[in-house]
Amino acid sequence: MKPLRTTLIIGSNRDGRFGPVVADWLLARARARADLTTEVIDTAATDLPTTFARSPQTDTALAGITPRLEAADAFVVLTPEYNHSFPAALKNLIDWHYSPWQAKPVALVTYGGLAGGVRAAEHLRQVFAELHAVTIRDTVSFHNAGAAFDDEGLLKDPAGPDAAAKTMLDQLVWWGRALKEAKERRPYGG
Repeated sequence: MKPLRTTLIIGSNRDGRFGPVVADWLLARARARADLTTEVIDTAATDLPTTFARSPQTDTALAGITPRLEAADAFVVLTPEYNHSFPAALKNLIDWHYSPWQAKPVALVTYGGLAGGVRAAEHLRQVFAELHAVTIRDTVSFHNAGAAFDDEGLLKDPAGPDAAAKTMLDQLVWWGRALKEAKERRPYGG
């Protein structure tokens, strides 16, 4: 079987953000698998306005993002938890698109302080349900994320997160293939 085309979306665009550290860790696990090909969309590198009005600037930004979302068979959304939810930049990226999410699986990886981003994940589940996407049950979350990684960006104790990532990615592949096969037999009409 061909590898599942997976897009990792880095949801934070804050200065000094920790997301790239977690993304590098996750990408190493995903790229080690023969059943996935992975590319990255980083909200910090997008230039989408927060007002929903089309302009040449918006069209240029969308041209660099929309085809990549449409080509994906599955998504992994990496998000911190800001004020008990997920960042505005991530919501903006999601809201500028509707059909690319439909009938595709979305895995969630979160990080934060004591809660580890789990409230952000629960809010994202509601958003993706509205967009007809299927969120994967098992997530990866990093509680006190800064303390979990060393100065080189390596996990101090990788056993638990590595096992959680394997479970999540196994489920993502299953759902990705199942939904792709279903859409080939009968287009999704959401």
